[in-house]
Amino acid sequence: MRTILKSILLMSLYSSATAPAMAINRANHDKKDANIHEEETNDSTRHQPLTESSVKLNEVVVTGLTGSQKLKQSPAPISFVSARQLEMQPSTNIIDAIAHQPGVSQITTGSGISKPVIRGLGYNRMVVVNDGIRQEGQQWGDEHGIEIDPASVHSVEILKGPASLMYGSDAMAGVLIFHSAPTLAKGDMRANFSTGYQTNNGLFDYSLNFAGNQGGFVWNTRYSGKMAHAYKNKYDGYVFGSSLREQAFSQLLGWNYRQGHSHLTLDYYHLTPGIVEGERDEKTGELEVPDGYDAKSYGKPMPYQQIHHYKAVLDNSWFLGDGNLKFLLGYQQNRRQEFEEEENPKECGLDFMLHTINYDLHYLSPEMNGWKFSTGINGMWQQSVNKGSEFLIPDYHLFDYGVFATVSKEIGKLNLSGGIRYDHRHLHSEALREEDDAESNDSFRFQAFKRSFEGVTGSIGLAYEILPDFNLKLNLARGFRAPNISELASNGVHEGTQRFELGNTGLKPENSWQFDLGLDYSSPIISAELSLFANRINHYIYSEKLADENNQPVLIDDTPAYQFTSGDARILGGEASIDIHPVEQLHIGNTFSYVNSVQLHQPSESKYLPFTPAPRWVSDVRYEFVCDGKTFDHLFVKLQMDCNLRQNHYFAANDTETATPSYTLLNMYAGTDVKLHGKRLFSLYLSGENLTNRAYQNHLSRLKYLDVNQVTGRRGVYNMGRNFSIKTVVPIEL
Repeated sequence: MRTILKSILLMSLYSSATAPAMAINRANHDKKDANIHEEETNDSTRHQPLTESSVKLNEVVVTGLTGSQKLKQSPAPISFVSARQLEMQPSTNIIDAIAHQPGVSQITTGSGISKPVIRGLGYNRMVVVNDGIRQEGQQWGDEHGIEIDPASVHSVEILKGPASLMYGSDAMAGVLIFHSAPTLAKGDMRANFSTGYQTNNGLFDYSLNFAGNQGGFVWNTRYSGKMAHAYKNKYDGYVFGSSLREQAFSQLLGWNYRQGHSHLTLDYYHLTPGIVEGERDEKTGELEVPDGYDAKSYGKPMPYQQIHHYKAVLDNSWFLGDGNLKFLLGYQQNRRQEFEEEENPKECGLDFMLHTINYDLHYLSPEMNGWKFSTGINGMWQQSVNKGSEFLIPDYHLFDYGVFATVSKEIGKLNLSGGIRYDHRHLHSEALREEDDAESNDSFRFQAFKRSFEGVTGSIGLAYEILPDFNLKLNLARGFRAPNISELASNGVHEGTQRFELGNTGLKPENSWQFDLGLDYSSPIISAELSLFANRINHYIYSEKLADENNQPVLIDDTPAYQFTSGDARILGGEASIDIHPVEQLHIGNTFSYVNSVQLHQPSESKYLPFTPAPRWVSDVRYEFVCDGKTFDHLFVKLQMDCNLRQNHYFAANDTETATPSYTLLNMYAGTDVKLHGKRLFSLYLSGENLTNRAYQNHLSRLKYLDVNQVTGRRGVYNMGRNFSIKTVVPIEL
């Protein structure tokens, strides 16, 4: 067990060189490289339990709160997803891969697009960090996913709540930090190849990686591809428009030296998902399919989206004595197009291009008599341009900055931490006339306006070791979020959501107070964790379906109209987990997540917030048959029950949302490493999800609200049916 703890700690310490800065003693830098190299080299001959709870070990180091901190010392709730967990989990995108974590869910548009949700809050209320900077891909859109290659993610930190002060406005729900793989030790070169197949939608993916370190010059090259045809379920058959194609390329080049490192990362991500419209034949109730369409085609159905995301990040880190100074500068270009016309298949309607420059400069001090602090400034500049023939949001410019300081103190068994941050954001929206020669103010599609927002956030918390295996955690944090451009100024048909969206320039920024209470216990037989929270949000912004005096939907351009508005909200909930392992090979795990989101001072039909996930109970039994065998290693089988309870708490005003029945999915997973002469030849993973082929709709599925089947009376499109998958990972040592 000590070897396991040491390996995880060293990997976490070194991988954070590409995440927020850590205080690493410069004199020990090369020694740590050698130790990490030794642990990775011997990984194929040392038994490391694969149980999901193993990543909750107290020695895991996380970076999202105050720079670097042991997990047991963090007063805020943080989950850690290891590289092995990501490797074993079948998924269609990176958010789908982590959506089984307690407190995490996803707003989906078919199988290709997933938006992360933490404790009932998503969209611009959470920050996604990749390559050390916040990912900016027009995340205000319902059908806008996360433009990250899943194969490029080595591990994930999930920070729940607004306690992190390092990322500024929008981190109200929390932060998802995607870590890339650590650079290799000097003289090392490695490659790996992975591929997988899923039966339901014919998803085929592959990824090829080559990395090395020669004399301090480091590189990491990866190319990935993915394609899938339409998925199917027993109610809808094949769902036209749910196919997708994906390509991704990333290249890290840099130099590691005794005083620090300088790395340049270049990323390209290209996703082409179809758009599920859900229109049905009134007589048969079947989904309408264009003539000559092959349900198993990997081509681009009309309509469809096309997303290009380019990113360049310069990451510099310098050791100043025992402290660390870090400077990051990034550029991102996100372009999202919607193609709708059969007559002009190459002409797009909506065409958004977003340019973002990110900057971050911060310093992390060494530990001095138990004290450690960090301080810095970061922010971004943005410019959005409409390049299509249709419009939803205006062109705009945005600039923001934030300054922060955090401090932590270790006093015996007590760890105190906290900090403060100030943010300022300025947004300038440009005008657009309906016609170039129009002179009347009524002809403006978008009126020019300027808004500035500012907010102070902070957190204070403690973690106390009551007993050697029992910890208490308390945290109080204030969050802040400025309204995004869609909420302020939308005025047009959003084809991907089948809504006519109307903004509200008078919206105020959201601010919140959240209190967290955590208890965790670990022993050789039982590991348990309880996290409870209470969150009060002022000026919570949401989209409300409009209705006339007869309670009929308001239509604009034959499309239901939605208006952004705000109110006050109260969110309560938490997560509980317990893992029982009476013998080393057997693990019985249970997790439960619950969120109750209420709008204050509202009538019953508007009482609950939209997109609130249903209570969820996940139970699994895992048995590892072979531990450190000569031919097979980590040979395991896992049975899982995924139970989503009925969601009766929904935003019912004007039929915006409806109740969602409960459903239970039965899943099965198996896998093993295959070795030869003590080295891993390849890893093989098999899975069967939704084994009973249950027809269900997740409450956060946007396809739930498409056309009504006039024959059966069922509304919307259902989620994926039974799905089997196979995945192979082949490491190549050079």
